[in-house]
Amino acid sequence: MRILFASFFLLALTACGPRVSPEQKAKAVEAFATVEKVFQHPRCSNCHIPGDQPLQFDAQTPHQMGVVRGPEGKGAPGLPCATCHAEANPPASYGPHAPPGAPHWSLPPPDHKMAWIGLPSAQLCAMIKDKKSNGDRDFAALLKHVSEDKLVLWGWNPGNGRLPVPVPHDQFVAAFKLWADAGGPCPE
Repeated sequence: MRILFASFFLLALTACGPRVSPEQKAKAVEAFATVEKVFQHPRCSNCHIPGDQPLQFDAQTPHQMGVVRGPEGKGAPGLPCATCHAEANPPASYGPHAPPGAPHWSLPPPDHKMAWIGLPSAQLCAMIKDKKSNGDRDFAALLKHVSEDKLVLWGWNPGNGRLPVPVPHDQFVAAFKLWADAGGPCPE
């Protein structure tokens, strides 16, 4: 009986997540401020929208030509994102407003839009780690997504005439990892 109780107690403690000190939590919340800065930048937030029409440019104007999310996040039937957005940015000779490109150019699908434009920090934090809204990703999958996904990486190489995300990618990933390793504490 004692072994059974000890096993149950150990299992319950493990399920509670990482044990973090108040100092670690404070550093993780501070790191989340860097994560938030990246997510709120137009390179990210133009496609992480509450509605169904993506935004474009730093001014975040509605996408021209009536472009919409579509049933899978890849554009409307008959006008998929890939109609204009190639697998890579076009050469600079195409001009400053040529459609940018990256592999699997799309918006998040309608069932988990991950719309964070203007969200308060605590709400953005909660949304990112909520598996119901983030595509069923745990912290390891989220870290892999922000570290390796070529569409995410495009934000740091957005092509001619576009400003990249202002935080260097390696610093962003380090901040994301610090936040995730502490269990993803949210700002108060």
